[in-house]
Amino acid sequence: MSSMLNIGISGLNAAQVALSTVSNNIANASTSGYSEESVLQSEAISQSGSQYTIGSGVNVVAVQRAYSQYLTQALWSSNSSLQGATTTNDLTTSLNGFLSSSGNLQTALDNLYSGFSSVANSPSSSSVRQAALGSASSLTAVFNTLGQQLSKQSTQVNQQIGSTVGSINTIASQIAKLNGQIKQSSTTGNPNALLDQRDSLVQQLSGLTGISASTNNDGSISVYTSAGGTLVSGTQSYALSSGANQYDPGTTDVLDSNGNDITSQLSGGTLGALINYRDMVLQPAQNALGQSAIALASSVNAQQADGLNLNGQQGQAIFSVSSPAVLPSSKNSSSAATVSASVSNVSQLTTSDYVLRYTGAGTGTNGWTLATTGGQNVALTANANGTLSADGLTFSVSGAPQTGDSYEIQPTRSASTSLSTIMTDPNGIAAAAALTASAGTSNTGTGKVGSVSVTNSANGNLLAGATITFGAGSNYSITDGAGNTTTGTYTAGQPITADGWSLSLSGTPASGDTFKVAANTNGLNDNSNALSLAALSDSGVLNGGKDSVVASYANLTAQIGSAGSQASSDLSTQTSIYNQAMSTQQSYAGVNLNQEAANLVTFQQAYQASAQVISSAEQIFTSLITAIQNG
Repeated sequence: MSSMLNIGISGLNAAQVALSTVSNNIANASTSGYSEESVLQSEAISQSGSQYTIGSGVNVVAVQRAYSQYLTQALWSSNSSLQGATTTNDLTTSLNGFLSSSGNLQTALDNLYSGFSSVANSPSSSSVRQAALGSASSLTAVFNTLGQQLSKQSTQVNQQIGSTVGSINTIASQIAKLNGQIKQSSTTGNPNALLDQRDSLVQQLSGLTGISASTNNDGSISVYTSAGGTLVSGTQSYALSSGANQYDPGTTDVLDSNGNDITSQLSGGTLGALINYRDMVLQPAQNALGQSAIALASSVNAQQADGLNLNGQQGQAIFSVSSPAVLPSSKNSSSAATVSASVSNVSQLTTSDYVLRYTGAGTGTNGWTLATTGGQNVALTANANGTLSADGLTFSVSGAPQTGDSYEIQPTRSASTSLSTIMTDPNGIAAAAALTASAGTSNTGTGKVGSVSVTNSANGNLLAGATITFGAGSNYSITDGAGNTTTGTYTAGQPITADGWSLSLSGTPASGDTFKVAANTNGLNDNSNALSLAALSDSGVLNGGKDSVVASYANLTAQIGSAGSQASSDLSTQTSIYNQAMSTQQSYAGVNLNQEAANLVTFQQAYQASAQVISSAEQIFTSLITAIQNG
């Protein structure tokens, strides 16, 4: 009877554990990260009998959780991709919103060129000229506003990078602490609740940054970043840190526990998305917007200098824009040289940022090398005056650089916010052509004036006037207003150039024929240069003279729109992948209430049956004792 009683008790205990486990499953059916638990039972080992053995009941071996390492890690990976896609979509949505909320830059550009066209129609009207300057100021405001919004988002993104690094360190520390608790608890059983908590923390961590993880023999888990560095090993966590970029204090970089810069190696999760968006979407957009601002200022100011204003003076600049930013590395020697940069050829200007590095005398170009921040080498040209040139930029160096000194060059980043309208006098718009040309009245040849244009508006003798006198054999001499004389030989179809101007002739001049180039004295009514200002809307300024300012902005909007569309599509894809991974993982590890309800009935019946076995054993034992007493 003792064996029957023990068997009944073991069954009762097993059913009670099973009922408690089912109850816990039902209670945690909606608990995030909870894994379904089940009772693992085994038959109690029976002692050997003679010709047969009688079972000894049941043992509860463990209460184990439903867990698949493959499905769990697949869920972590998909969560990392989903959180990255969500972050990117949110940021690109904001970026596209900036283009519309800051004012329509396309419309503002059209208004500026239309204003110049109106000046061409009424060059002497002060109100028309004032309206044109008003359009210039409005355009400047739109550039400034959009540039400021992009700068503000850049600041926010860099702050988010720092705060995300802090969150990663907090979670990594919690995982390391749980590793210790799990190792300690594993000696007495399966610490299912602690394991679920740790898996939940790892999933949170995967949403912040791309990770990989492996389970150790002692039950602890090791976690690594996408850069290959260790975040957690056993009970030890290794904190990341965030700090200012060596060139740009406003840019946040991420360092590993040894102080190595791993920013470019990180991917996945919120952190990877923030870094990728900043470096691959936002900064290129800022640079492209700045490139358009520089192209606008350069093209309009250059055309202004080719004409005369209403006061008969050479046109002055309408716009002002900042020079390229030169940011010395914080690692430079204390006696580092001073480097400055200027835009020398807008048509060659790109949207790249660069690193100018001194590699020592006898290397590179005068000891210097240039590469984009993406690592692409750029050829430098050494100029006769000691400067260096590349991609439409000119670099000047003063002082004695030390080997290893480097500088980041940001040619266009801040141009949109620095653009300003500096002309206040509407009479300053240079509507008239700067020069006129005429043939001598006593000429005997067939030579006629084709056109005269400005080739170098900075030449001091541009408006001084000049007389071209032809001699025998197509030879000619030029005497300018300063009394200087130069000679040359005329070739049909080729212009005659001097003092920053270029004169085109048709026909064949005869010996003794003269032609004069002089400052335009009909500035009040002439509209030639105003027409040229208006025509800048379609004139190639960038990309080797292929793209206008209007086209460059259209390219920017297309670039940002494409980034937003791609981000939205990626979010939809990653959401689907994550939902599938979650569904698959939950089908294995999640609580099925229907199944648990069935288990509840089963284990309740088992409990009742075991109780009946105990009761029967008690009755039999009582009957046996009574029979012995009455015997």
